[in-house]
Amino acid sequence: MNQVGFPLLSLITWLPLVGGLFILFMRGEPEVVARNARWGALWTSLLVFALSLLLLVRFDFSTSRFQFVEDVHWLSAFGVDYRMGVDGISVLFVLLSTFLTPICVLSSWEAVKENVREYMLAFLILETMMVGAFSALDFVVFYVFFEGVLIPMFLIIGVWGGPRRIYSAFKFFLYTLAGSVLMLLALVALWYYAGTTDLTKLIGMPIPTRLQYWLFLAFLASFAVKVPMWPVHTWLPDAHVEAPTAGSVILAGVLLKMGGYGFLRFSLPMLPQASLYFAPLMFALSVVAIVYTSLVALAQTDMKKLIAYSSVAHMGVVTIGIFVANANGINGALYQMLSHGIVSAALFLCVGVVYDRLHTREIARYGGLAARMPIYAVVFMVFSLASVGLPGTSGFIGELLVIIGALRINFWLALFGATGMILGAAYMLYLYRRVIFGPLTRAELRAMLDLSPREIAVFAPLVALTLWMGVYPATFTHYFQSSVDGLLRQREAALAPASHLAAAHLTATDPATPASVIEASFVGSEGGRQ
Repeated sequence: MNQVGFPLLSLITWLPLVGGLFILFMRGEPEVVARNARWGALWTSLLVFALSLLLLVRFDFSTSRFQFVEDVHWLSAFGVDYRMGVDGISVLFVLLSTFLTPICVLSSWEAVKENVREYMLAFLILETMMVGAFSALDFVVFYVFFEGVLIPMFLIIGVWGGPRRIYSAFKFFLYTLAGSVLMLLALVALWYYAGTTDLTKLIGMPIPTRLQYWLFLAFLASFAVKVPMWPVHTWLPDAHVEAPTAGSVILAGVLLKMGGYGFLRFSLPMLPQASLYFAPLMFALSVVAIVYTSLVALAQTDMKKLIAYSSVAHMGVVTIGIFVANANGINGALYQMLSHGIVSAALFLCVGVVYDRLHTREIARYGGLAARMPIYAVVFMVFSLASVGLPGTSGFIGELLVIIGALRINFWLALFGATGMILGAAYMLYLYRRVIFGPLTRAELRAMLDLSPREIAVFAPLVALTLWMGVYPATFTHYFQSSVDGLLRQREAALAPASHLAAAHLTATDPATPASVIEASFVGSEGGRQ
């Protein structure tokens, strides 16, 4: 707050809710209320995005400390206060949330015709919860926002979704809630042990190794569902298929990132010994997710399901990058999450464009759209190639950094992680060829119109960001570089006592073995497992 003189972070967090309340109390004819709700949601989300740009402009990327910190007494008797702040890891996710929300509003402008006011209200509430989750510096406050996203997304899928929307909404809600209950137990255990829920105090606090193991598993149950990791990913394809287009955009663009953010914010810095111990398990689950879901994506006949399974594969690359725990891996994981937030959101919007015209997502119903929709074909091509990881697009940078980071740990881990790029090229080019190329034989396809000015306005910033991130990645990496370096230094310091203890024990067992060699084999030069 000291950087701007007023509580900017709270303003960004709560302003969407204020705009939602304004929309809620609108009165008049249904058509007038619907029109005003659309414009009210658009202007509110644009104002919030402008404020988040101010946050980014005033952000000091040369330090790893938390900035724009706000601390207000709330439940001080229990060590719980309203604490907000961002560092280089979280500030770009705040910007991603506020960037995608007005795009969701614009993309729903004509697609949603029933209960428009309630629909826009749900998205504004969702924006408040997303920004709050990435900004919270208190465990209880984080948990409230982290779980709060379930309610508006549950309604968005269950009310405005497809034919199986009720089943998909409940599956999404129950999967996520079940994992989060275990995280709540972990929070209670942490509060009982440390006497505080302040994240700035918990990060770096020595926690007994055995307790770390149990806490890690509890966090894993929650964050793995959110990512989602194999085998708790099955809710995602159903949720994406039944959700409206804008719901899929937020689900893939932001909500999946909360799992990766949780690993980076809590598991890695607070539970360093447990993160090191369970790293092989995380690698195994990630590799299975990359290979298995990529093969499943190849077999899909529904465009949304194919992109949904591709999201699981791409997030598998992210979890590899996080748990290799070196600078290249974590930088790559963060960049991959940002890239995936843009590219996957855009791919679901591409599906929404043709679905609004033909009301089907079956790949076999399309073909030859390049002849009728050349602008759409170019836009779809950009995002398909970015999803594949073509050099010059955002998807290439993150995956390359993760592979380099994985090579420092294990050659086979890097090799299997890289198979996602090969299989990704197979299923994305298959999708693009079937939809865009070929003869234009169906009468209904000949009547389809190219992108409207509103749709071009939606896609233009996404295309620009995808190419910008691919050509000049330093624009984004310098924001989180200091925070990543600080995280790794703190992790190395926490692991050092265990490393020296193991070296001393093995040296005592075999005096001929130099302690420095044992220590180097236990902890890598950047804190990763060798």
